[in-house]
Amino acid sequence: MSPLESDGGEEEVSRPRFVRPYTITAGRTHATVDLPMEATLRVDPADDGSTVSAAALQVLEVCDRRSVAECAALVKMPIGVVRVLLSDLVEHGYIRVQATITENSSKDERIELIERTLRGLRTY
Repeated sequence: MSPLESDGGEEEVSRPRFVRPYTITAGRTHATVDLPMEATLRVDPADDGSTVSAAALQVLEVCDRRSVAECAALVKMPIGVVRVLLSDLVEHGYIRVQATITENSSKDERIELIERTLRGLRTY
């Protein structure tokens, strides 16, 4: 029997489930760690006995050497939700955020970011 059929032989329409973003983040709407969309993340495994949600673990699986925006796209969650989850992971020591440019960044830092971005794009 296909997933679209019911026991009575009638077709049943399969509908996607929708989970509200605030359900995933336990009602939180802001990350406690500043996470620009272009910030690159690195997994830094910690065994501090803390537990994180299943959604946070899903993000953790894809975030190594990727930007915040890439993580959101890969796990198919809104960027705001992913920022909150990544913030939790940073606070628990599971990931760290690589430095990104700021208003005070030097020309060399800016060039290095552009080169790192281009290297990342070439791998796709």
